Amino acid sequence: MNNEILIIITLSLLIFVTPFMSKLLKAPTSVLEIILGSLAGTIGLLHHIKLFEIVAEFGFLYLMFLAGLEVDLKKIFKVDKKILKRGLFYTALLYIFSFVIVKYLNLSNIFIVIFPLISVGLIAALRKEYGKNLKWLDISITIGSLGEVISIAVLTIISAGFKFGYGIEFYETIFYLFLFLLIILGVFKLLQILFWWYPELKTTLMPRIDKEEQDIRLSMGIFFLFLAIMLYLKLEVAFGAFIAGIFIATFFEHKKALPHKLSSFGFGFFVPIFFIYTGSSFKLEAIFMEGLLEKAAQITFLMILIRVLASSVFIKILNLKDSILFGLSHSMPLTLLVAIATLAFHAKSIDSFHYLAFILASLFEVIIVMSAIKVIQKIK
Repeated sequence: MNNEILIIITLSLLIFVTPFMSKLLKAPTSVLEIILGSLAGTIGLLHHIKLFEIVAEFGFLYLMFLAGLEVDLKKIFKVDKKILKRGLFYTALLYIFSFVIVKYLNLSNIFIVIFPLISVGLIAALRKEYGKNLKWLDISITIGSLGEVISIAVLTIISAGFKFGYGIEFYETIFYLFLFLLIILGVFKLLQILFWWYPELKTTLMPRIDKEEQDIRLSMGIFFLFLAIMLYLKLEVAFGAFIAGIFIATFFEHKKALPHKLSSFGFGFFVPIFFIYTGSSFKLEAIFMEGLLEKAAQITFLMILIRVLASSVFIKILNLKDSILFGLSHSMPLTLLVAIATLAFHAKSIDSFHYLAFILASLFEVIIVMSAIKVIQKIK
């Protein structure tokens, strides 16, 4: 009981303090939450009791839901085909470079899917800082959304492999995944037609003037419905949370304040608990493990390198400077990197040394990339 009280008090203080520290240090809040979580775990203020783990896991799922809210399928389908083709080629290059590097350095095969991960969470933070009028940032969000969909799908497949091995059950799970995606695409198309014929249906489900918070109630209902479907199909629940976010972003765009309302709730409570929990699993004395800093630095360098190299496909559309900024903006897949490293560690696909190296690399990437973008953006 004493542990539970200590955890609640510690979490309350960390959640309250980190935004102030973020403004003071000009560092992303999520990075500080991981660092402070690590510090609190090291000195014994945080322990991994069951309730803490459950709330942290829900925080991760809610984070995936918020990531989905950044993806509007209608906007992706309306993107210039030239940009979309280059975006697909760019994503393919990430996996090709990753495969070549992993085989050359004789690393574990899990690195092939970890190195190309893309997450738009911190790209959205860049947009808040630099505004919405930068071409490289607009393309980054669009292609990043596409890349995140691919990353989440890969995460689901890898998760199935970890859970069932690569026997019959694994292939059954992959079959269910593709069947689910086909059904979802069909439902999306049907709803697109339905809302086109009956546009008032949107405002009935989510009224413009909403005193009952019906928009949040429906959003949460869709969120939990997709989680239930994933559990029934034995698929990665994070994928369901992500699809739920895409669903809301695509069909209820008239509720422009809704993503802000949902993210305020998430980033104000559940998501910080996930990052603090992640940090608490990284004890600070681990930094002194032989070779850990070198391995984390190697992962950071390689993940940034393949994105900057692959971003050269956009030089004709952007220019050299902006294509580098584009590549750098995708070099901070903090949430997905932590998630897949955790999954791989629990499935014993990587050892504790590499798990800690990935957590450390995720922090290095954010600090290095944010600083590099700030410097390069000022160059004329």
